Amino acid sequence: MKRAGFTTRWLPILLLLPQLAIIAIFFYWPAVHAVHSSFFLQDPFGFGSTYVGLDNYADLAQSTEYLRISRFTIVFTILVTFFSLALALLLAVKADNVIRGAKTYRTLIMWVYAVAPPVAGFIGLFMFNQSWGPLTEFARSLGRDFKLGVNFNDTATAMVVVSVWKQVPVNFIFFLSGLQSIPRSVREAALIDNGSASKRFWDVTFPLLAPTAFFLLIINITYALFDTFGIIDTLVKGEPGNNPMTLVYKVYVDGFRGNDMGGSSAQSVVLMVLVLALTVFQFRLVERRIHYT
Repeated sequence: MKRAGFTTRWLPILLLLPQLAIIAIFFYWPAVHAVHSSFFLQDPFGFGSTYVGLDNYADLAQSTEYLRISRFTIVFTILVTFFSLALALLLAVKADNVIRGAKTYRTLIMWVYAVAPPVAGFIGLFMFNQSWGPLTEFARSLGRDFKLGVNFNDTATAMVVVSVWKQVPVNFIFFLSGLQSIPRSVREAALIDNGSASKRFWDVTFPLLAPTAFFLLIINITYALFDTFGIIDTLVKGEPGNNPMTLVYKVYVDGFRGNDMGGSSAQSVVLMVLVLALTVFQFRLVERRIHYT
């Protein structure tokens, strides 16, 4: 069998150059600049900077506010990831069993994927409006006075709900594709061997979805950490105050509003290291339990 190849070794390098240039300009260069800036105390007006070594990192370690936001970020990430994956998997299983109106059912779920995070945040503002928001009225009917932007727990709940609503369609698409790729013969054999639908799902279907679930786990953790910035910024109405915020949003608040470029750079470096460690942990330990064949 003849293998396709390049006539010269410079052609594949030339084809890769645009992508490598984009990565270098928009990732590696900002990352190096952030590491460099984290060792300096910079003038907020850009007139100069003073080398302070590891003082910015020491201030983060001693900051009770930073530790509180870190704990909230962990809880927020776990909740968004879990509910986004669980609801998407449930909807995908139900959609896979739909015979009539299947295309309409899937379209109604997937259209949310086209909504940008800031737009999703604005929709959340309408839904949780303190005067006439539908979800606020629903909470009030249950005896709870929901106050977005005023009560810490209420604002955190709105952030989780809107973030999950925005991410479910993405997970739904992948889970549904994974379910439809399972051979019919495997499903029929499982139906003969086990009459319990729940046992068939956990013993046969879900293990076959494990590669998809592992991929989505990484995507959803990244989404909860970074891509929810637009949602959070919209829901807190540009006035974080005592409202909940994630580590990524704190980088923005301290850097662009507090003009603490050195401190915000140190925060971004810490966040990069944590994400790198989490990624290594996922691929080294979690992926060992995933079977692709």
